[in-house]
Amino acid sequence: VQLQASGGGLVQAGGSLRLSCVGSGRSFSSYTIAWFRQAPGKEREFVAAFSWSGSTNYVYFVKGRFTISRDNFENRVYLQMNNLKPEDTAVYYCAARLRGGVAEIDYDYWGQGTQVTVSS
Repeated sequence: VQLQASGGGLVQAGGSLRLSCVGSGRSFSSYTIAWFRQAPGKEREFVAAFSWSGSTNYVYFVKGRFTISRDNFENRVYLQMNNLKPEDTAVYYCAARLRGGVAEIDYDYWGQGTQVTVSS
């Protein structure tokens, strides 16, 4: 599967953005899709995942602010980000693995990133 992320931009603290990850291929619904992010000078970190079977998982510091959803008809996974904070500034990547759960590791396919910048 090939992935392409979009939807990043510049937003003020407290604002919202919706990221989109579109996947190629007819078996998109069989993939668990996740969002990761990497801030300058920091390691890449897991943000959220939506499994092929309908489970979701969020890292603790985005719970209640971010929502992951998917539309298998459109081959898309979304990350709705509300109440954004300056510390959310990062390049956001979507990733996929065939089936599996919503663990934070072992993703095989990666899209290019989309920059999210939150100003204070």
